[in-house]
Amino acid sequence: MTDVFPAAPDPHAIAALALTVLVLFLFTRDRIPLELTSVGLLAVLCLGFTLMPYPGLEVTDFFAGFGHEALIAVCALMVVGQALVVTGALEPVGRLLATYWGKSPFLLMGFTLIIGMALSAFVNNTPVVVLLLPILVSVCLRTNTSPSGVLMPMGFATLVGGMGTTIGTSTNLLVVAVAADLGLAPMAMFDFIGPAAIAAAVAIVYLWFIAPRLLPKREIQLIDPSPRLFEARLQLDEDSPMIGKTLAEAVTATTGDMKVTRIRRGETFVMPLPDVVLKAGDRLRVRDTPAKLKRFETTLKATLYADQKQRVDAEHPLLAENQTLAELAIVKGSAMERTNLRIAQFLDRYSMVVLALHRAGKDIWRANEDIHDVILMPGDVLLVQGAEDQIGKLKSDDSFLVLDANVAVPRTSKAPVALAITAAVIATAALGIMPIAISALVGCALLLATRCMDMPSAIRSISPSVFFIVVASLALGKALIETGATAYVTEIFLYWMADAAPWAIISALMMLLAILTNVVSNNAAAVIGTPIGVSIAQQLGLPPEPFVLAVLFGANMSFATPMAYQTNLLVMSAGNYTFSDFLRVGVPLTILMWITLTWVLSTFYL
Repeated sequence: MTDVFPAAPDPHAIAALALTVLVLFLFTRDRIPLELTSVGLLAVLCLGFTLMPYPGLEVTDFFAGFGHEALIAVCALMVVGQALVVTGALEPVGRLLATYWGKSPFLLMGFTLIIGMALSAFVNNTPVVVLLLPILVSVCLRTNTSPSGVLMPMGFATLVGGMGTTIGTSTNLLVVAVAADLGLAPMAMFDFIGPAAIAAAVAIVYLWFIAPRLLPKREIQLIDPSPRLFEARLQLDEDSPMIGKTLAEAVTATTGDMKVTRIRRGETFVMPLPDVVLKAGDRLRVRDTPAKLKRFETTLKATLYADQKQRVDAEHPLLAENQTLAELAIVKGSAMERTNLRIAQFLDRYSMVVLALHRAGKDIWRANEDIHDVILMPGDVLLVQGAEDQIGKLKSDDSFLVLDANVAVPRTSKAPVALAITAAVIATAALGIMPIAISALVGCALLLATRCMDMPSAIRSISPSVFFIVVASLALGKALIETGATAYVTEIFLYWMADAAPWAIISALMMLLAILTNVVSNNAAAVIGTPIGVSIAQQLGLPPEPFVLAVLFGANMSFATPMAYQTNLLVMSAGNYTFSDFLRVGVPLTILMWITLTWVLSTFYL
C-alpha cells in the first residue's frame, strides 16, 4: 500500500474502465435487454481492440467465453434443474409440506426454509422457488394465514443456500472458474461449505423469527375483482343509426373500444373489415365486459343477445358457464419470456383470454396499446379467463406458475430417472471423479436420451440473458486484466483502505460486491470482482482464498431489491410485495450476512 494516489493507467485501461462503467449502468436499465447489452459489449470490445490493438491481447481471445468451462457448467445445470421441474421429481417435498403445514405452520416454516436452502445448494434456486411458491400459497390460504410472511423468507432462504457449494449458483461457478484461470488451485464442491453453513444458520434464525414480523400482512387476491369478458351478439335493428355506415364508423362511435370478431348476415358470415357497410339485421359478434357490452348496445341502438336466441335483459343476465379466472406468473426460461401474447398465439394455444397484465403488482397495460403487444418479462402475472379444465392443464406447463388455492404438483414416471441422473451429476463432481462441466453435460445427454425432457424444453431452460452475460463478462474481465485496469482499481482500493487491517479490507470488498449485485447483474459483478480480489491478496501477500470468497459471498447477497435476482421478481408478484418490502427485509439480511461472513472469513482464513 502507498500514500501516493496511483498514477493513471494507459489509454487502453482507461477505455476498458469507462466501458465497464457504461455497461454496468446499462445493466440497470429495465427497458434494455441484458443480452442486448452483453452482445453490444462484445462487439465494442472486438471492434475497439481491432482498431487499436494492444500488445499480447488478441481480439479472438474475447470469444473464449463461448467455450469456457464455467459457461458449459452453468447452461448444463440449468437444464438439469429444469428436468426436476418438468418431471415432478421434487413432488414428494411438495406433498409433504402440503400435508403437514396445517398441523404446525410455525415448525413447517422452519422446515421449509431448511429444505429450500438444502435444495438450492445443489440445484439452481429458480426450480426450487417454482416448486414451493404454489404450495405455500395454497397452504396459507387453506390455513387462513398471510402468505406475505412466508414467500419472501422462502425466496431469500434459497439465495442463502446457493452460497454453500460451487454449483449452488452460476455466480459461484464463475468466481471459481475465473479464480482458477488466474492461477489459483481449483475449489472443490464443498471447500467453503463451513463458512456458508454458519451464515445459513444465522440467516434461518432471522428469516424464521424476525423477517415475517417485518412484513405487512398483505392478502393475495387470487380471484381478481376485474369483471370477466363475455362473448355476445349485437343485432342492428331497423332504427339503428349505424345502418348504411361502415364498421369503422360504428367502432368510432363506441370510442374505439368495440372489437368485432365476426358479422352474421342472414345465414352467411361477413369478414369484419373496416369498410364493410352494415345492414339491418346484421349481428356483430363481440367480446367484452358486461358494462361495455351494454354501452355498445345503447350507443348503436342495437339489441344485445347472449347467444343466437337469448336476449340479454334484467331477467336474463350474462352468465359465465364453466369459466373461471386464474393468475399465471411467467417463469424464467419460459417460452413466453421476452415475447408478447400475439406472437406466442396465446389465445389459440391455450383457449384463454387475458384480462389484465401486472408487473410487480402494477397494471402495465397502457390505454393506448393492445394488451397482446406488451413484451412479457419473468415475474409478470397474467389474469386469464378460461374453462376450468384448461386452467388445470396449465399446471403441468413449465412456462407458467399457476397461482391459486389448489396445489397440483406434476409428477411423471420419469421423475425417479431425473432424480437419479441429477444425484449422479452431483456425486461425480463432489467426489472429484470428473469436473462439474463434464458431469452436468453428460447428465443433460442422459436426460434427453431417457426422454425426461425434450429438446425444446432443454433449450428454453437456458436463460439467454445469463448465457450472454457470462460470455460478455468473461471478455470484459479479460480486457480489464490484460490492460492493467484491474491492477489500477486494486491500487485505488488499497489507497483508500490504507493502514486498514486485512479483515477490514475483506469486509469492504464484500460490501462493495453486495451493493453492486443488487444494482447490476450478479454474474458481471462476480467476473469483474474476482480478479480484483486476487490482485488485492497478492499485493498484501495474503492467502487469496478469503478475498475470492468475499467476492463470491458478496455477489450472492441479492436481497435488497426485487430486480437483483430473477426469483425475487417471482416472489414479488406472487406475494404482492412492494419495493419497500424488499428494502425492509433484505437490507437487514444483507448487513447480517456481511457481518457474519466477515467474522467467519477472518477467523477461518487469516
